[in-house]
Amino acid sequence: MDPSVQKKEKQVGVATLFFWLAVVGVVCFIAGSRSDGLRPYLSSLTGVKTSNETIDLSQTQQVYQLLKANYDGDLNNDTLIDGATKGLVAAAGDPHTTFMTKEERDEFEKDLEGEISGIGAEIGVRSGQPTILRVIDNSPAKAAGVAAGDIIQTVGDENTKGYDAAKTAALIRGEAGTTVKIKITRGGETKEFSITRALVTDSSVEMTITDQIGYLKIRRFDSETADLTVRAAKKMVEQNVKGIIVDLRDNGGGQLDQVAPIVGLWLDQKTALIEKQGGIETGKITSSGVPILAGKKTVVLINGGTASASEIVTGALKDYKAATLIGEKTYGKGTVQQTIDVSGGKLLKVTIEHWYTPNDKTIDKTGIEPDKKVELTIEDMDSGKDPQLDAAKQAL
Repeated sequence: MDPSVQKKEKQVGVATLFFWLAVVGVVCFIAGSRSDGLRPYLSSLTGVKTSNETIDLSQTQQVYQLLKANYDGDLNNDTLIDGATKGLVAAAGDPHTTFMTKEERDEFEKDLEGEISGIGAEIGVRSGQPTILRVIDNSPAKAAGVAAGDIIQTVGDENTKGYDAAKTAALIRGEAGTTVKIKITRGGETKEFSITRALVTDSSVEMTITDQIGYLKIRRFDSETADLTVRAAKKMVEQNVKGIIVDLRDNGGGQLDQVAPIVGLWLDQKTALIEKQGGIETGKITSSGVPILAGKKTVVLINGGTASASEIVTGALKDYKAATLIGEKTYGKGTVQQTIDVSGGKLLKVTIEHWYTPNDKTIDKTGIEPDKKVELTIEDMDSGKDPQLDAAKQAL
C-alpha cells in the first residue's frame, strides 16, 4: 500500500502530475476481478484515508511543455492525463493497485457481476498459454464453434504468447455488436474465428448432484455468490449427499464480504482470515451463518488460477482440516483492495492490507499447496478428460 497516492481532495493538484506516465510511456492496465479480493464496493469516499503530502511537479511540467512544443502530432490532454494517472499508480509497483478510466471502470464492474460484453468464453492459462476453459451456453463463442481446450494464438493482429488470462480477456472484450477475430490451436490444427461480441451474463455458482456427490462450482465472488452457494448447500443437504466437491479452479476472487457466509457452511464462528497493515493485526473476519456442511467429507479443487477470495476459503478449510485439497498450487494473492471514486466517473483500486490464514500464515506470492497434486493438461482438455475432478470423486 502506498500512502503517498493522492485521494479525491487532491485531484486538482494531482491532475498536472498525471502527465508523468505519458512521458515515460508506462500505460499498463490490468482489469477485472480475476485476482482481486475487494472490499464491498464504495460509492463514496466515506472512511477513505487521505494524505496532505505533495511532490515536486516541476520536472513533470517541464517535460510536458517540451512535449507540447516539439511533438509532431496531435496531443489530447485528457488522454495524457489518464495515461499519466495510470503511470502514477503503476509506479507503486503493485499489479493489483490500478487506476481505471470511466470506460474501464464500467467493464470492471460488469466483469465483477458476471455481465460481460464479449464472446462468452472463460479464459485461463495452461502450460503458459492462454486457453479457453469453458464456453458459455447460448454465447457467440458457442455459436462460432469455439471449444474448451482451444489455445489462443492471436486476438486481432496481436500475438498472445505469454499473456495471462486477464490481458487476453481484455483484448477479446469490446462493445456489443463489434467483431473480434481470434486464432486458436486445437489438437495441432489451427482455426480462425470472426465472432460478433454480445452482452453475456454468467452465474457465479453452479451445482449438480451425481451418485450422492454434490459438485459446487464457484466461478467468482460477486454480490450474489454467498446467497447462491448457501442455497446450493441446502439442496445438497436435503438430498443427503455423502460428499462434496468445491471447484475453485480459475476463480480469481471478487468481493471479500462474500467469504464469511461461504466458509460458515463448514465452520461455526471460526476465524476465516486475519487482516494486517504494515505487519500489524488490524482485524479478523469470522465465519457466519449455520454450518450445515460441517462434518461432510469435502474436497476442494484448486489450481494456479485460484486466487484471492477463493484462496481465503481454501486456506480456512485447510487450516481447520475441513477439506482435502486436490489439484495444483494456487496463485498466491494475499492482499485486499479497496475501490475509491475519482472525478469523472473514474476509479482507483488500491491495496489496503494483507490477509493471513487462520493459522497466521501468509500465502502472498507463495500460494497454497494441494494435499494431493494432480495436473490438468491441454491434452486432457482436448480429449475431454478431467483427472483432477476424477481424483476428487475417488477421494470421496
